[in-house]
Amino acid sequence: MAEEKRRNVQEVNISNEMRTSFLDYSMSVIVSRALPDVRDGMKPVHRRILYAMNDLGMHSDKAHKKSARIVGEVIGKYHPHGDTAVYETMVRMAQDFSYRKMLVDGHGNFGSVDGDQAAAMRYTEARMSKIAMEIVRDLNKDTVDFRDNYDGSEREPVVFPARFPNLLVNGTSGIAVGMATNIPPHNLGETIDAVLAISKDPEITIDELMEDYIPGPDFPTAGIIIGRSGIRKAYETGKGSITMRAKVDIEEHANGKSTILVTELPYQVNKARLVEKIAELVRDKRIEGITDLRDESSRDGMRIVMEIRRDANANVILNNLYKFTSLQTTFGVNTLALVDGQPKVLTIKQCLVHYLDHQKVVIRRRTAFELKKAEARAHILEGLRIALDHLDEVISLIRNSKTADIAREGLIERFELSEKQAQAILDMRLQRLTGLEREKIENEYSELMKLIAELKDILANEEKVLEIIREELTDIKERFNDKRRSEIVAGGAGFFEDEDLIPVENIVITLTHQGYIKRLPASTYRTQKRGGRGIQGMGTNEDDFVEHLVSTSTHDTVLFFTNKGKVYKAKGYEVPEYSRTAKGIPIINLLQIEKGEWVNAVISVSNYDAESFLFFTTRHGITKRTSLDKFANIRKGGLIAVGLREDDELISVRLTDGTKDMMLATKNGYLIRFEETQIRAMGRTAAGVKGISLRGDDIVVSMEIIEPDSKILHVTNKGFGKQTNESEYRRINRGGKGVFTCKLDEKTGDVVAVKAVTGDEDLMMITIAGVLIRIQVSEISTTGRNTKGVHLIRLQDGEEVATVAKVEKEEVEAEIEAQPVEEKVNEEVIIDSEDTVVETENTENNTTDED
Repeated sequence: MAEEKRRNVQEVNISNEMRTSFLDYSMSVIVSRALPDVRDGMKPVHRRILYAMNDLGMHSDKAHKKSARIVGEVIGKYHPHGDTAVYETMVRMAQDFSYRKMLVDGHGNFGSVDGDQAAAMRYTEARMSKIAMEIVRDLNKDTVDFRDNYDGSEREPVVFPARFPNLLVNGTSGIAVGMATNIPPHNLGETIDAVLAISKDPEITIDELMEDYIPGPDFPTAGIIIGRSGIRKAYETGKGSITMRAKVDIEEHANGKSTILVTELPYQVNKARLVEKIAELVRDKRIEGITDLRDESSRDGMRIVMEIRRDANANVILNNLYKFTSLQTTFGVNTLALVDGQPKVLTIKQCLVHYLDHQKVVIRRRTAFELKKAEARAHILEGLRIALDHLDEVISLIRNSKTADIAREGLIERFELSEKQAQAILDMRLQRLTGLEREKIENEYSELMKLIAELKDILANEEKVLEIIREELTDIKERFNDKRRSEIVAGGAGFFEDEDLIPVENIVITLTHQGYIKRLPASTYRTQKRGGRGIQGMGTNEDDFVEHLVSTSTHDTVLFFTNKGKVYKAKGYEVPEYSRTAKGIPIINLLQIEKGEWVNAVISVSNYDAESFLFFTTRHGITKRTSLDKFANIRKGGLIAVGLREDDELISVRLTDGTKDMMLATKNGYLIRFEETQIRAMGRTAAGVKGISLRGDDIVVSMEIIEPDSKILHVTNKGFGKQTNESEYRRINRGGKGVFTCKLDEKTGDVVAVKAVTGDEDLMMITIAGVLIRIQVSEISTTGRNTKGVHLIRLQDGEEVATVAKVEKEEVEAEIEAQPVEEKVNEEVIIDSEDTVVETENTENNTTDED
């Protein structure tokens, strides 16, 4: 016996067994208990309660039944868990302060906003609410799939048809294993309007949805929502924090006293605990000035009264109440739901799109069901019509048959009928032979044929399916919609958006070649004299260096353009601030940049003006101009900013007003200047046209806007630089080869940047080692086009200038003695008279561009 037991023992690795078992348990909790389905907004327990009530016939037009009967049906057939959990779920579905649209019509004590528990299930009664009938409508028309229950003895629906977007209307909350969901309720009419808008315009943006259809959550307890930034973040990312306040009025009395009246509470706030907390604060003298506190709430509404002492300031007391009590609280949004059985964090638009897709499936399946039913009935009617057309022969055949089976076979053989048609003829009553009954059959058959044609047309036409969805949603809105309860306050005394709490200050944002980003106050770097050694601007790895540097404001929007032609955005304050020597954070923690993609241009904008343009340039000299307002709504995952050709990449973007002169400069020292208007405004995804014709393996390194009386500043990777008057560069047609703009040799290196300057700026140069120097542009000498320039920064062996940026001029805080360099820093110009030829091929009428 012992040996037999040993043979039945299976040895397993305890670590693997625990891992596998816990994973199975986790997935069971996630999929089968804690998270709602995006299509009907229900967890399995909610779905099973409504299905059991529907199956028992506890409809909104029937009498209430004992809650214990419903709970017993649910746990006995569908939900093998505790009866307390099922009953508490049903209680919440019947509470007008928990659900925006109650799905259970309760009779008896179902709890209160004071936190009172519902009466025991043997005392309360319930039935489905009228709007709950819309969730299960058409359930018997093959609109959804069914599956076996836990023991295979019953069948239950996988999802409900859900004729309104219940996920958003009633919201939900749940804690799974390693994840949680918390979705706020919304107004039924607003949510339906948003679905209708998406059905008509699938490209509609979240901003447009918020502006015109669904401004924010609508809590059943009303209250006030402060600001829209939290709502927008929650809608755009699926996660956010919404600040809620009670609705409070201050009444002034003739005797000089005042009264604070609370008439609405934030969602999920326990009124009794709130009153207790206020009383505790008054008793402990943490809040002084309240002489009386009463809860005068009744069937007519909520009313918490606080009498204020004559010499106390009611507004000050109210602000302290907001600070120390749940008169002000936050709702942490986490829009996590099951999509095709997988948990996903969803934006508001994704929730609506998934619901709309579900409705398309429901309408198609219902139509197919009705078509099959209509065709089956038409098939029977066709048989009856044949029998009526050959009535005497049919009667004779039946009369001469010994059995019903023989008669059936005879009808099938004689008139080529199906077995169902033959049986219908045998089952036909004699009264159907009258003239009036025959006419009814013909009329029914005619109507069925029209219905069949219409149903087939619906299945073949996507727009007709959408039209049916719109009609049915509009009908539900007209029957069940009510006014918005929660007020959204966008501003005013004491109300702040997140951005309003962040001071406006000038900052410098740096981004390294390996993708580390940070921000610093612009005052971090003090001005030095030309030729100085510089200070350490950023700590980097040995193989990393600063590649982009932009001067902006904390409240401006920073646009990040990548080598693949995509654009991402972030507010200046969203870029984390670090110390001067810190690396920062990987940019992939800030933006959803794809693998193999890196930022090649960074610019700052304060508003999206339709009269402004973004001017693009690629490595191969292709240029494009697009209106700035085309980039107002950039998704979290980025947008295509320019359509790139094969092996090309975006290198520069500039903001223009549409009337500027543009300059393109190459690594080998060539420059072209042309009018911006030579390039027509194009769409966001257009590829662009040729801006400069490149020689050999030359590439474009810079693109700038040239202003009148400005100067052209050149910087090479060996630290040489100079200024040249812009008047030395005449305008030519775009697509030309340009002119020779600076003298290059092994000592100067290649051109790394060309900037248009006025002399009132400072110049920041950063080496590949992360050393930064800030010098005044006015210190750099102005020379002709064919000169080499002077040393701007002293470089160590192997060092090179990585990037150059213009920043606002700063007063010198402390002069730093210029270090000796290889050449005298006052050796302003180095000229080689043998190399002063200017190449101007195709400068006037070049026609090689590719429009």
